[in-house]
Amino acid sequence: MLAQGETGDKASAANPLHAFLNIPYDPDFHELYLAYIAGITSFGLVPRATLEIPGGKRRLDRIFTLIRGCRYSFHDMSRVELDLKRPPTPRFNMPLELGLAVAWEVLNPGQHTWFVLESRNRRLSKSLSDLNGTDPYIHEAKPRAVLRELCNCLVRTEHQPTVPEMMKVYRGILRSVPDTLKAAGTRSLFEARVFAELVLAAQALTGKNLNFEPPAKGDQPAVGANLGDVFYTSQFGGIVLHVDLDNPMNND
Repeated sequence: MLAQGETGDKASAANPLHAFLNIPYDPDFHELYLAYIAGITSFGLVPRATLEIPGGKRRLDRIFTLIRGCRYSFHDMSRVELDLKRPPTPRFNMPLELGLAVAWEVLNPGQHTWFVLESRNRRLSKSLSDLNGTDPYIHEAKPRAVLRELCNCLVRTEHQPTVPEMMKVYRGILRSVPDTLKAAGTRSLFEARVFAELVLAAQALTGKNLNFEPPAKGDQPAVGANLGDVFYTSQFGGIVLHVDLDNPMNND
């Protein structure tokens, strides 16, 4: 964790293209999860998530290190319902990770920018009243609206994809999901290997459909480079994602 007296000097190690994604990992969030990956990647950023964190070292330390390594963070606070699995409890991981990002930004002004997203207007003022005065971006629990709100969040970035362009990327990775899960031998999208493959698919679709040139080497980790705790490279050896790159609308 942050040592006493630590300043923003170490914050300079943050990769300017990394974006921490703080979302609930549950089946009802699948489509929004894919929309976040598609949208963040379309802006030329690299999504990062706690899914990448292996066991061993204290998890909270690893989460904080991951946040510190990112220039941006996106925190979805739309899951405030009780998890009905016994014992029924609310979820506190997302607010905790938001708090870590807020603290890091306060201690290191200008080094990190965080955004809060919600599905319902005015609910955050009740669920997290300490954030009163911060306007969340409302996505109405719809993938297209997530992409729209990412445009509002990142309005000052150099690359500005349109919502229709990002929807092409979203449809492409949505189409790739069955084969990605089959190759990984899992039914869950919320695993490290699947997350890495989804990011790769989004990067491929972004480069093909948005005519986006990634930053020069040295500014961005290349696909396959070590991004911390995982390697963003194909781990399935020969997997073919069924995505029509030349006609992305056919992936609808």
